Parts: sequence; structure tokens; C-alpha cells
Amino acid sequence: MDKILIKNGRVVDPLNGIDDIRDVIIAGGVIEKVGKGLESDDAKVIDAKGLTVTPGFIDIHVHFREPGYEYKETIATGAKAAVAGGFTSVVCMPNTKPVLDNPETFDHFRRLAERADCRVYGLASATKGMGGKELTDFAALRDRGALGFTDDGGTVQNGRLVYEGLIIAKELGIPVVQHCEDMHFMNDRSINQGEVARKLGCIGVPGIAEDLIVLRDIYLAEKTGGHIHIQHVSSKGSVQLIREAKKRGVKVTCEVTPHHFTFTEDVVLREGPNAKMSPPLRTQEDLDEIIMGIKDGTIDAIATDHAPHTDEEKTKGLVDGPNGIIGLETALGLAITELHERHGVGLKRIFEMLSVNPASILKIKGGSLTPGEPADVTIIDLNREWVVQKDKFFSKARNMPYEGMRLKGKPVATIVGGKIVYEES
Repeated sequence: MDKILIKNGRVVDPLNGIDDIRDVIIAGGVIEKVGKGLESDDAKVIDAKGLTVTPGFIDIHVHFREPGYEYKETIATGAKAAVAGGFTSVVCMPNTKPVLDNPETFDHFRRLAERADCRVYGLASATKGMGGKELTDFAALRDRGALGFTDDGGTVQNGRLVYEGLIIAKELGIPVVQHCEDMHFMNDRSINQGEVARKLGCIGVPGIAEDLIVLRDIYLAEKTGGHIHIQHVSSKGSVQLIREAKKRGVKVTCEVTPHHFTFTEDVVLREGPNAKMSPPLRTQEDLDEIIMGIKDGTIDAIATDHAPHTDEEKTKGLVDGPNGIIGLETALGLAITELHERHGVGLKRIFEMLSVNPASILKIKGGSLTPGEPADVTIIDLNREWVVQKDKFFSKARNMPYEGMRLKGKPVATIVGGKIVYEES
């Protein structure tokens, strides 16, 4: 049966201005109709009374580690974590082994992705080998399906390359995507430079390391007319720079992670390496500016930066252990608990950041329940209270600082292309 009728749910579809009790008919892998009192004799019926029905979530920043680091995560396990978190599409970073810097390697990645439970896209690296010295063949990689170009955590330090990349990417109609950190400020690459770092005997990374690259890349985008997308903003200065740039009409977009709108640097004292990521958790002042940026539209998207590592790697400590935490299976709960319940961010805004805007930034199909669009749908229990238990995750990894947290809001079903790929047991 390839037809589904979702009945009696609260449909929140920001792009189409819908927030009402509606029914949704899915047929042939696409949205057929959204309305009231819909019936279908030959459809599988899902009673969504008391539940919320939204466009499928899109995460534009994940690390599924394949090829090359399958001991941390695979595309298959990452995709299972994604659909359990309500995500129907994800975009993988190119820091694999080998790096996704040429058409042949990108083709191999795409073949691996075909078998996943969700739609798996990829960014290609901006420079060869992510070495920061020579641009990759943007046009050839775009033709193979790359949605944009980034060196991820290996920030492109050479401004000339970013300038030239923006010009080429503009012609191709896709963005340059930047992890913004000036490596001259990276020190021991551990945590935020501040009081917590001093307590722990670390040097830390100041917010200005991020601000400087954000400032430079906004300027280059303004001069070229290219689209720069800033990954995981973490500092007050970055949010302010992006806000002002948008007012000037610069083509700049940005994302924020759940951990950066939830925690400050203090959590490192409790969680240690499982609260170590790049950019690091910062101060309450930075977090307050992030919340303001979410509310006023400066920040476009929520992206998890899902970064799996083994327990053995993380136990090497704050300085020697790798950066990154997992986040696909906790993202919605943190968004509802922290943004909606604690800070009063509306559901429409949250679902814009999880679906509409990510689709727009990287030109991915989906992001709405418009008839004819792919039938990618997330069904949510907004009132479900649950406790984070890492041993129940679908991801291979367990590195995250949320264990034992009580969250509100959980996906109960995820539909990709008209197929139910996740149902809460």
C-alpha cells in the first residue's frame, strides 16, 4: 500500500501558513492533498489526534563518517538516528577518508547513500584534500550532486581562495559553506577561552577567532554577490555581524546547533570531553545573543553538527580528545524544551528552522507539505516528556552531554518519500 492518510493532526506547515487541524493524503511518494475531512478507501490511516504533523526535518550539517571512519558511524546507522530524530534529509560533511574532493569519490559516497533510511546529500570539500591551498573543481562536483563547498573544521584561511570560490559558486547557483575560526587563535583547540578554561588549566579559544572569519567572509560575499553560509554560530559578535550584513542585503545565511542554544561553557566542568566541540560552548552573554538571533530571524536554521566519536577517543581528555558530539536524536527535544518552553520561541519559527529554511539554503526538495512535493513528513508528540538515555540511541556513538536530561517533544513517526521509515515502538 503506497497511500497514507494522516487524520486529525495539528498540521504546522510554515511555508503555506498552515497551523490548524487538517488531514494529509500521501500517494505515489508525494503530498497529494492537505485539507479537512479527507477520506480515502485504499489508504493506510494514521490517527494523529493530539499530535503535530510537520514537513520532514532537514539537517544540513552531519558527519556520518563513511567512507573511512565506519568505526565511529556509518551512513546506515547515522540515517537510523536521523529518522528517529524526525529528520528526513541530512547533508554530510566531506571530511571523510578519502576526502570528498573529486567526482569519483563523491560518486562513491552517493552510491553508499542510496541505501539509507533518509535522503542523504553531501557537501564537497572547497579545497583539494581540505588542505586550504587549491580549490576543487566546483562545477564537476556540483554536477555529481554536491550541494555546496566547505572545508568543514579545516576553515579556509586563505581569503583569496574564499573570494574566488564565491565567484565560481555564484555562477553555479550554490553556496560556499564555512566553519569560521581563525586558526591563529586556536591555541589548544579545547574549550572557550575564559573562566572555565582557566579553572581547567586550558588556554581555550576566544570568540574573536570566529568573529574575524565571519567578518571577512561576509565582506567577500558582499563584494562578490556570492552566497556564504556560516556554520554553527556560537559567539555574540558573529550573530551581530550577520544581523547587520542581512540588513545591508548581503547573501549570508547561518545555522545554530542545539548545544549552542542550550548550554554555556560551565557544562564542561560536569561533562568534560563530552562537552567539547568546535566552536566551543561559550558564555551566557553569547547564548543570550543566539536566542535573540533565533527570535529576530538572524539565524536561519537549526543544524546538529552530529559528530560521532568512540568512547576511547573521547577519554583522551579535553586537549587531546576530538571535538564534536552527537545530536540527531535529541535535537527536537532540545528545541521544544529550550526554545519553545524556556524562551518562548513559536512553533512556526522552530519548524521553519528545521525544514523550510534548510531546504531553501541548499536548494533541497521538501521543507513543506505543498501538494506535489516529496512526502517527507514528521509526526510529533509535543507533550511527550522523556529522559535522554544514550544506550537507547540508534547512533553508534554515545558522545554527548545530555544523558539524564528531561526533555519535552518527541517524534513518533517519520515518513520519507511516502514510506514510513520510523515508528515509535
